[in-house]
Amino acid sequence: MNINMIGFVLQDGIWSAVAATCFGILFNVPPRLLPGCAIAAGFGHALRTMLMQLGLDIELSTLIGSTLIGFISLYFSARWHAPIPVFTLSAAVTMVPGSFAYRTMLGLIELSLNNADTANAALISATTNAVRTAMILGAIALGIAAPALLFQREQPVA
Repeated sequence: MNINMIGFVLQDGIWSAVAATCFGILFNVPPRLLPGCAIAAGFGHALRTMLMQLGLDIELSTLIGSTLIGFISLYFSARWHAPIPVFTLSAAVTMVPGSFAYRTMLGLIELSLNNADTANAALISATTNAVRTAMILGAIALGIAAPALLFQREQPVA
């Protein structure tokens, strides 16, 4: 890891924390919980970016980064006595694959406008982007849910 990559990952984490804080405000998260949203998003997105810079696919990097978001949210949930989705929702929004979904829609529009010669390439491009979008969204869902499902203990009924 060189110094440029470390700077890029830190910058990515900071801007993700800012975005998560803004989404937290938009979702009406109590102000005392906003730092938890920012920390979860910053570390999770920075980890995803670092793994992608090291050569992992975006799908696997997203799964690992969103799992970190899930663990951080589980910790903050217990510490601040708040529901886990308060932290996971605004933190995970920063990982949503907007560019792949956008390219999917552009490919579908291009598919309807093109002639038979270029329709094949447009269909392959749209399908590839749609599958990647679905896999990334599935990785986000699995990553933020897994820690709570595996490690959150139900309180016994006394």
